[in-house]
Amino acid sequence: MAILIIRSHATPSQLAEMLEELGIYIKLAVDVERQVLAGGGRRHYECEQILLEDGSLQSNIWGCDWTPVRRQIAYESIINIRPRINNSMEILDAAIRNQINQILLNLLGNS
Repeated sequence: MAILIIRSHATPSQLAEMLEELGIYIKLAVDVERQVLAGGGRRHYECEQILLEDGSLQSNIWGCDWTPVRRQIAYESIINIRPRINNSMEILDAAIRNQINQILLNLLGNS
């Protein structure tokens, strides 16, 4: 299982490594404050833990999936459930979704 922290635009080999676990999409945790992501593995939680160990704050981390072939983001993860902030697995705040979208396009978009 390869979970990588991506701080600058991902290389094709990094993208392939993150795709190894699930094949067509990648589980991600995105730190919207630091504008980095961790991707790979079977669960968003695993990616979240990697970012926490790297110095991210849990309040800045959101889970999503990236399907490179379709260039599509799914904004759903159990780590997104936060009482009084986000009462759903889906990220409901449009501003946070836009931040994630921009970060993913910058780091994974053309890979």
